[in-house]
Amino acid sequence: MEQAVIVYLLLSDGQFGTSQERASILALENQLEQAVGNASVGEFDGDEFGEGKCILYMYGPDAERLFVVIEPLLKSSPEAAGGYAIKRFGGAADPSAKEVRVTW
Repeated sequence: MEQAVIVYLLLSDGQFGTSQERASILALENQLEQAVGNASVGEFDGDEFGEGKCILYMYGPDAERLFVVIEPLLKSSPEAAGGYAIKRFGGAADPSAKEVRVTW
C-alpha cells in the first residue's frame, strides 16, 4: 500500500512567493529528498507552487515513518514555519484512506 506525506508551506503572497522564498524552499526540498532517500522510507516526488502556497509530495510504504524522518527538517526550517502536513494512510484513489493533519 502506498502512503503519503503532503506538506503545505505558506508563501508571503497570494501567488508563487518571492524568488528568495522559492530558492529557500528548493534548498529545503533537497534536504528532504536526501533525508527520505538516506532513511529508505520512500521518495520525494516534487512540488507545486501557486495560490499562496507550496505543496511538497512524498510517498512511501509508511506515512508515519516518512513523517518522523522529515519532521526535524520542517521544525528547523524558517520556510516551513506556519505550515502543516497531511499524512495519508492509503492510496490517493482510496476514498476511505485515513488522513491526519499535523503541525510542527
